[in-house]
Amino acid sequence: MTDARGSRDALASVIRLEGRMVLATLVRLTGDLGVAEDAVQDASMAALQEWPRTGVPAEPRAWLIVAAKRRAIDRLRRDRIRPQKEREATLMAVQTAPDAPEPSVVRDDQLRLVFTCCHPALAPEAQVALALRTLCGLSVGEVARALLVNEATMAKRLVRVRAKIADAGIPYRIPDEADLPERLRTVATTVFLMFNEAYASRSDGPHERRALADEAVRLGRLLVELMPGEAALEGLLATMLLQHSRRDARTDAAGELVLLADQDRSRWDRAMIAEGVDRAARAIRLSSQRPERFAVTAAIAACHAMAPDAASTDWTAILSWYDVLLTLDPSPVVALNRAAAVAEVRGPGAGLEELDRIAGLDRYPWAHGLRAELLARLGRHDEATDAARQAIALTDSPAQRRQLALRFPPVEGP
Repeated sequence: MTDARGSRDALASVIRLEGRMVLATLVRLTGDLGVAEDAVQDASMAALQEWPRTGVPAEPRAWLIVAAKRRAIDRLRRDRIRPQKEREATLMAVQTAPDAPEPSVVRDDQLRLVFTCCHPALAPEAQVALALRTLCGLSVGEVARALLVNEATMAKRLVRVRAKIADAGIPYRIPDEADLPERLRTVATTVFLMFNEAYASRSDGPHERRALADEAVRLGRLLVELMPGEAALEGLLATMLLQHSRRDARTDAAGELVLLADQDRSRWDRAMIAEGVDRAARAIRLSSQRPERFAVTAAIAACHAMAPDAASTDWTAILSWYDVLLTLDPSPVVALNRAAAVAEVRGPGAGLEELDRIAGLDRYPWAHGLRAELLARLGRHDEATDAARQAIALTDSPAQRRQLALRFPPVEGP
C-alpha cells in the first residue's frame, strides 16, 4: 500500500512539474487561460490513470501536450460563443503546433505567462492568486489556504480573474520595452512568491519543491537578461540564489526540517553564494539613491550566507536592513522577521515586545512559532508550549509540525 501510494505521489509530482510548462504552451496556442487550464487538468488526470499501467513515457511533457491539445480541440469544437473564424484559426494553431516545442519557445511561453499574471489591469490579490494557481501549479484549495480565504471564495476569485483577462483583452505576450518598467515590481514579487512557495509548500515532496525553486531561479535569470541593470531584478535573483544555496542543508538524512542556525554550512553551495553576494552588491549599488526592496532582502540574505557559523551572524546589520525593509514593505510578515532580529540583538524580551505590537498574524503559524521560541528563551515554558500548540494547529505541513514538536517535546500534533 505504501509503495503504491509512493509511486502515485511520484507520478503526480512529475505531472505537476511538467504541467506548468504545458499550461504555458497551451495558453499560447489557445489564447484562453480557462480552456488551457481545463485541458491540462484533463490531460493530467488521464496521465494519472494511464501511466501506472504503461509506465512514465520517455518524454512526459510531450505526452501531456498531445493529450492536452486533444482535449483543447474538443472544447474549441464545442465552443459556440467564440466567432467562427477565430475558432477555426485557434483550432489550426493547436492542431499544427509541435508536440515538443524548442526550449527557447518554452522559455518564452513561461515569460509570457508571468507577464499575463502580472498585468496592471488585474487587482494585486488577483495577480497573487493567479500566479500561485498557474506558475506554481497549486490547486484551488492550496491557493485558498496560502491566502487565508475559503476555497469557494478563491474559486470565484479565479473565475473572475479569467473573465477579466478575456473581457479586457489582456494579451498573452512579453510587453514592449516601454511597458516593462511598469510591470517590473509586480513581476519580481510574483517570481519570488513562486520561489517562496517551494519552501513553504504544504504538500509537495522534496524533489518537487527543489524543482519549483530551480524554475523560479531560471525565470529570475531570464528576467535579468530581459531587463539588465534593474536593481529589483538583480536583487530578486541574488535573494533567490543566496537562499537556494542552503537547499541541501535544509533537511536532515530523515527528511526533517533543519533550522538555519542548526544547518551544516559545509553543505551550502559556495558558488551560488559567491554569485548571490556579487549580485546583491550590484543591486545595492543600482539602488543607492532610492532603496529597492529586493536589494534589501538580498543584503539580509548575504549577511546570513557570509557568516561562517550561526554565532558569527551580523544581527546588528540584519536588523538595520530590516528597518529599511519595513519602510518599503510595512507588512506583518516583514515586521515578524524584524522582531526575530530584534530578539537576536536586544534579547528575547525585546523581541517579544515587538511581536506583540504586530497585528494580522493570528492565523500565521510562524508568528506563534516565534512566540514559542522567545518564551522558551525567557524560561516561560508553559506559555511556550501553548504557543507551539497554536503553531502546530495552524500549519498544514507535516514536516513543520514535526519540527515544532521536536523543538517543544511536550507538544503533540492534533
